[in-house]
Amino acid sequence: MFTGLVDDVGLVTSVQDGDAGRELRIRCRYADLVDGESISVNGVCLTVREHAIVGDAAEFTVAAVVTTLGRTTIGSWRAGMRLNLERAMRLGDRLGGHLVLGHVDDVAVVSRTAEQGDAWLIDVELPPALVPLMAMHGSITLNGVSLTVNALLPNGVQLSIIEYTRRHTTLGDLAAGDGVHVEADVLAKHVARLVAPHLVGVMQHE
Repeated sequence: MFTGLVDDVGLVTSVQDGDAGRELRIRCRYADLVDGESISVNGVCLTVREHAIVGDAAEFTVAAVVTTLGRTTIGSWRAGMRLNLERAMRLGDRLGGHLVLGHVDDVAVVSRTAEQGDAWLIDVELPPALVPLMAMHGSITLNGVSLTVNALLPNGVQLSIIEYTRRHTTLGDLAAGDGVHVEADVLAKHVARLVAPHLVGVMQHE
């Protein structure tokens, strides 16, 4: 489990297909990684397969299987790409963002970016199934970053990025047309699942 507070931006150093799937080697600042631990890579929960210290930096490898490739943008990742990283939270850690599982719901598309004073606005067009899960000032995870919904749009949401987040994540690199990983608030998903049968019953009696 994660908080959506990115604490490093990693660099992909190599990508190759292997027995474990699409294998990526990523340079980071984490010198004390442990093989087998979970790590959020652009919002995708992946498992550290191996790690090493290379020069003055650390590197680790992860692999994405076909099901993960089918619901993320990992298939398009290449060497030289920058990625948001977060290690799994420990019991007792501060929950500064919100509860993030690293289970990407879908890939959304950035429809517009714009400067507004000291904020960086990002409009995101969501897949139809995710739109009902959004709430004004509710939580959403975009490429692994915990964000607050700034405005509800007819087919998506608008997000307002502060200067600190723009500097310490890759969100400032986004442009219209880019695909982004979206994870809806887990509480919203469970509530929607629980009330769905009752809503069907109500509609049938109207």
